[in-house]
Amino acid sequence: MFDNQPKGLYALALANTGERFGYYTMLAVFALYLRANFGLEPGRAGMIYSIFLMCVYFMPVLGGLLADLWGYGRMVTSGIVVMFLGYVALAVPLGSGDVAYWAMIGALALVAMGTGLFKGNLQVMVGNLYDEARYADKRDAAFSIFYMAINIGAMFAPAAAVWAMEYAQAHYGVSVNDSYHYAFGVACLSLVLSMGIYYAFRGTFRHTEKSALSKKKDADAPVEELPPGETRQRVVALVLVFAVVIFFWMAFNQSGLTLTFFADEFSAKSASGIQAMVFDVWNLVVCVVMVYALFAAFQSKVARNRGIAWGVIAAGVAFLVWRYFTTSEVQLAAPIYQMFNPCFVVALTPVSIAIFGWLAARGKEPSAPRKIAYGMMVAAVAYAIMALASVGLLTPNEQAAAVKAGASGPLASPNWLISTYLVLTFGELLLSPMGLSFVTKVAPPKLKGLMMGGWFAATALGNFLVQVGGHLWGDLPLWQVWAVFVVLCLISAAIMMAMMRRLEKVC
Repeated sequence: MFDNQPKGLYALALANTGERFGYYTMLAVFALYLRANFGLEPGRAGMIYSIFLMCVYFMPVLGGLLADLWGYGRMVTSGIVVMFLGYVALAVPLGSGDVAYWAMIGALALVAMGTGLFKGNLQVMVGNLYDEARYADKRDAAFSIFYMAINIGAMFAPAAAVWAMEYAQAHYGVSVNDSYHYAFGVACLSLVLSMGIYYAFRGTFRHTEKSALSKKKDADAPVEELPPGETRQRVVALVLVFAVVIFFWMAFNQSGLTLTFFADEFSAKSASGIQAMVFDVWNLVVCVVMVYALFAAFQSKVARNRGIAWGVIAAGVAFLVWRYFTTSEVQLAAPIYQMFNPCFVVALTPVSIAIFGWLAARGKEPSAPRKIAYGMMVAAVAYAIMALASVGLLTPNEQAAAVKAGASGPLASPNWLISTYLVLTFGELLLSPMGLSFVTKVAPPKLKGLMMGGWFAATALGNFLVQVGGHLWGDLPLWQVWAVFVVLCLISAAIMMAMMRRLEKVC
């Protein structure tokens, strides 16, 4: 998995980890902040949330265009600076009036613009590492590792957001509404760390910072040319993939909206025993370490390393046993559920790589487009789980009325949401890192930045449609809300399979 990868991969991955940690810290509480601080209805909060996500993922189109002209490295640096200014503006508590509202909108615009300059171009640089023939066959594994690093940051983000808010309330006496700004302040610090990593290890990836056009301007390297027909074929194939994955992202990014609403309104409010243990991020970290140690124990060719791996596993088991006897009942904050998806990504990435490596050795590994189609099918299964979890529950409006009257309808076990996040993670691992790898492999050299921007534009449109969940959140029975996403994912998967022969020609 990690053998013979270029050093620049790890530097770029860690720089992205810092940035993603900040972004997901903010995002973990953002929808709840909109409702608590500004008193917005679910539909209005969902609209703002989804428009912001759309902008975050649409701006890489502009960032890619600029990078194709001026180079990827310049845009990455500019993006971090602009994002930092946006998070600083969010961290300033201005109350809940019109000034605060429009300051929040301006801050979101800065975060979106900065992300557009940073996100796609950093990932193009990762792809550029694998243009060398000696690394070409490691591209898919590299993007799985890169994606895992993103999720290491995202795994800690919800816990960091909740901790920052609780610390501010306990030690500074601030209100719940004001404590959200402390979570946003964590994002500021994470970008400082990201910039530090980027420049400290820049020497390992400096050669990836220039675009084809900027190289041509500098006359420092030959530029690969493709026949117009092949260029057109590749662009058409990519656009077809972009169009279909819109609906995956619409469903997947319900994590910060309707799935968080479900956690807040319909899930059990406390847990004890083993159930409580899974809501402690450090217990999850230990489990992830044990997964990697298990792989090392079976794959290492050195007896000493195998012994160390088994020792790590034994220590992890002992730690978890101790935690079981010292963990008391815990109260469950809705944002904390968002740590499960990135945790599962980190834990399951080596499993995914091992499975596809085993298939590749036998000539049976599915193509990247086929993996994307399978990912959509898996996402449909995840929302089918939510539909089952919602049978017998009140509608959101009925639940709100019951709570207002001092009562409550039945609540669901936390295991339903945890299971949903687990299955969604399988779908994500099939679709997202493979999609990134497919784009960097297929995109014409002169259009790499733009095509990566196109991938994020598709994500942006999917994020814009996230608000559909917010608008459905009211009088509609919950199982019907989730059924909408089941149907959309299955339709998208069917369309993808219908286009498969055409897509696999360019792989």
